[in-house]
Amino acid sequence: MASRTPLYDAHLRAGARMVEFAGWEMPVQYAGLLAEHQAVRTGVGLFDVSHMGEVVFRGPRALAALQAVFTNDLSKVADGQAQYGCLCRESGGIVDDVVVYRRGAEDLLVCVNAGNRQKDYEWLAAHAGGADVKNESDEWAQLALQGPKAAQLLQRLCDQNLSLVGTYRFVSGAVAGVPCLVARTGYTGEDGFELFCKADQGPRLWDALLEAGRPEQLQPCGLGCRDSLRLEMAYRLYGSDMDDDATPLEAGLGWVVKFDKGDFVGRAALLRQREAGLSRKLVGFQLTQTGIARHGYPVVQDGRPVGVVTSGTRSPTLGTSIGLAYVPPALAAEGSTFAVDVRGRPVAATVVKTPFYARTTR
Repeated sequence: MASRTPLYDAHLRAGARMVEFAGWEMPVQYAGLLAEHQAVRTGVGLFDVSHMGEVVFRGPRALAALQAVFTNDLSKVADGQAQYGCLCRESGGIVDDVVVYRRGAEDLLVCVNAGNRQKDYEWLAAHAGGADVKNESDEWAQLALQGPKAAQLLQRLCDQNLSLVGTYRFVSGAVAGVPCLVARTGYTGEDGFELFCKADQGPRLWDALLEAGRPEQLQPCGLGCRDSLRLEMAYRLYGSDMDDDATPLEAGLGWVVKFDKGDFVGRAALLRQREAGLSRKLVGFQLTQTGIARHGYPVVQDGRPVGVVTSGTRSPTLGTSIGLAYVPPALAAEGSTFAVDVRGRPVAATVVKTPFYARTTR
């Protein structure tokens, strides 16, 4: 049976259409994907992301232990700052892509993907390195308030000065009287905040935000537009664009691999791969003929398969069909062309620069 977030009943009251995702019953849409996508791009939308997991490292060894399994460099992160990166196996394959919130050198919260909650916890606990590692996923609710009007709405409810909270920074404060970790992070490409609170306070926080957001026409949003929003930014989705068999270098995440920080799990394999050269690269593409590329569709050239689409949709903002695909390095340069096999029909595509969307696009 699928799990439910603390906000399940609130979604039903709001008329959400529910689907199973990563073992969870989640809202896929309320008013509709296009309306919700537009609300986030031009106004403000509210997401329930309580299905995400939280694993906490504590104690004198916390920072060193997490640094040893994380591809990015936590020594460059101050208290109150967050950092994105990957957890890798010895082979270099990606266990998960995560965000680490540094509350202190002895208190770090790792936000993991919903479908990887238990896998990540077991992997992190096996590499605890003397730290106290605890899976707190069931103790938290997490809401994402995203869009150009998110800050003005949230500021009316928050007891902290949000103008002092920069991107990938966070503070502890109260939102509508609910104690929260208020982080200026998100998965949409717009300004916004992710709010972590105790699980039993999630419905109260959700209702308060919906009520306070009436002047901004706050729109509750589901997984449907969350996917189209993140794809316009070419943000990777674990399980679609990367997995245990893909490395950060192949997935275009080499910028979060800091080889010069010292040893970490997977470093040796990634160094070997960098020196030998990649056999495939994840690229962004745009279809130049009618069609929509979907996950799993073959990439073809001269009639033979040479790669695979990992994500694809018709961009609501741009009005074009876009996607991500693994292709040979010879086809990875901007301007390269290939075809996507869309249900037996070859549809022309061109490699384009990512992200597909920037805020100036508006």
